[in-house]
Amino acid sequence: MTRRFDLPKPGDPVVRPEPNESMTDVSRAPGRGSAADDRPTIGVLGIQGDVSEHIAALARTGARAQWVKRPEDLEGIAGLVLPGGESTTLRRLLDYEGLLAKIRERYAAGMPVFGTCAGAILLATEVDGAPAPHLGLVDMTVRRNAFGRQRESFVASLDIEGLEGGPLEAVFIRAPLIERVGEGVEVLASIEGEIVLAETDQALVASFHPELTDDLRLHRRFLDKVQAGSVV
Repeated sequence: MTRRFDLPKPGDPVVRPEPNESMTDVSRAPGRGSAADDRPTIGVLGIQGDVSEHIAALARTGARAQWVKRPEDLEGIAGLVLPGGESTTLRRLLDYEGLLAKIRERYAAGMPVFGTCAGAILLATEVDGAPAPHLGLVDMTVRRNAFGRQRESFVASLDIEGLEGGPLEAVFIRAPLIERVGEGVEVLASIEGEIVLAETDQALVASFHPELTDDLRLHRRFLDKVQAGSVV
């Protein structure tokens, strides 16, 4: 495992691409595209965190990506990415914008979700040390800041179950870990016995930031999940 202590924070200029129309202005696109464009539209929760990095990664997979800031933005999208950021702040903004119930509603209707770092915390049914979960959609227990604070950020090469192409370089920044998974949750990768990547038929959860590298395999894995579900 390689550790680096000078990694960029999500949103820093060195990792944030310049937005352009093809990345961000897709609000008019239906969830499964039109007759001329059958690409799925995937929403990225855009209230705080490393939103633009996910938008750019999804665009490179061939998906259409849309910022999600309000409940109405969830209409017509085929999947939702919950990015890294600060989980307590994200929860407050979810409540403020009225997004919590709408995301739960869309998930119950079959919409796939992909949570990275703080996004994984939002998805967990139990957060160690917290009085209650946030969205509570994936049967797992997570522990916040399990690998240390910002200065303990590191990169690790992960062998991921079922992922072709060799190890994946994973960036950990104030990362949580998954302490427990419930029925129907498959462990895909661990570090020294600690779970850092898992999935269900409808969800993909990562302790790290796949959007901060050039490796698109996890975004493509999520896109495959979205296309298999065909939920709008």
